[in-house]
Amino acid sequence: MSLSEEFAGRVTIVDHPMVQHKLSILRDVNTSSKQFRELVRELALFEGYEATRDLPLEDVEVTTPLMTTTCKMVRGKKLAIVPILRAGLGMVEGMLELMPAAKVGHLGMYRDESTHEPHEYYAKMPEDIAARDVIVVDPMLATGGSATAAISYLRACGVRNLKLAVLVAAPEGVRAVLESDPDVQVLTCAIDEGMNEACYIMPGLGDAGDRIFGTK
Repeated sequence: MSLSEEFAGRVTIVDHPMVQHKLSILRDVNTSSKQFRELVRELALFEGYEATRDLPLEDVEVTTPLMTTTCKMVRGKKLAIVPILRAGLGMVEGMLELMPAAKVGHLGMYRDESTHEPHEYYAKMPEDIAARDVIVVDPMLATGGSATAAISYLRACGVRNLKLAVLVAAPEGVRAVLESDPDVQVLTCAIDEGMNEACYIMPGLGDAGDRIFGTK
């Protein structure tokens, strides 16, 4: 049974042909930091479309150059994007292109290289975060430690409607996130084979933060 079947309705694989094409370039070791950043932004935009597919709509009257007609607009939803620092920053611009009125919170997490456990070092949220639908963004979902910690933090802040958008996920990470929170939804462009002994996703795309910012 696949994860999508096991957690029906809570896992969305964004597998549009252009997503698959761009993800292949993103994985390539020869892709430059500049192109890597651009691709992360573009893929985040694709995921943003899927993440907002269920937003409620309302009828509005619009006057075109020819006549007055009834159209649809998003009905009063407040949105927030919360990147898990630092790699999550690479996805914010793409999300904001689609949702320019969304507010942005920041949540700093780092992984202990020995234990692989996440540790929070920074958090700054919009004052009304509890009243907003939140999309947490991070390019990689490996063990799920940072993601589950981020979700727990936001739940403690009062956030009710929450989605996690990643570009590449390990099956272990997807399962850990979904089992830790009964309501969170996960969007990813791919679910890879698994992780190596260092907890890097295989085949993955390397260290997303280093590749986005040109560090090692």
